[in-house]
Amino acid sequence: MDDRYSPLLSDFAREERARIAQALAALVTEMADTGKTREDPIRELPARIGDRWSTLLLLLLRIAPFRHGALKRMVAEVSAEGRISQRMLTLRLRSLERDGLVTRSVTGTAPQRVEYAITPLGLGLLAQVDALLGWLAENDQAIRAARARFDVAEAAEAV
Repeated sequence: MDDRYSPLLSDFAREERARIAQALAALVTEMADTGKTREDPIRELPARIGDRWSTLLLLLLRIAPFRHGALKRMVAEVSAEGRISQRMLTLRLRSLERDGLVTRSVTGTAPQRVEYAITPLGLGLLAQVDALLGWLAENDQAIRAARARFDVAEAAEAV
């Protein structure tokens, strides 16, 4: 058993400690191999899909390429959060572009026309997001029931 984890495993039965220590060591190795710094994609992309706007922007861009102003109006129309600021929209689009999920095309007309489109990499990510959204839809009632049980227990403890 890896002695590094001994202090963490004191609550477990002796026969479980070796298995848990091995699983912890494997997890730590995997994390070190795939994401050593905060800037590694495996660490940043889950936060990106979990932020307030990025997934919605990808879902909209899957429909068709759009200009900045059109995206801003669509987000305001379909988002539960309401409007997105010009600055936030620009920041989110730049982050998505940096990650290779979105492309930005500038047409040389006067005034310049800027259009955003989803990339094949972005479509691949959305396939995974679709699976997650499907799971959430399938388990919506179970999650709501668990939340209700938790809230009732929390309220009872507060009294």
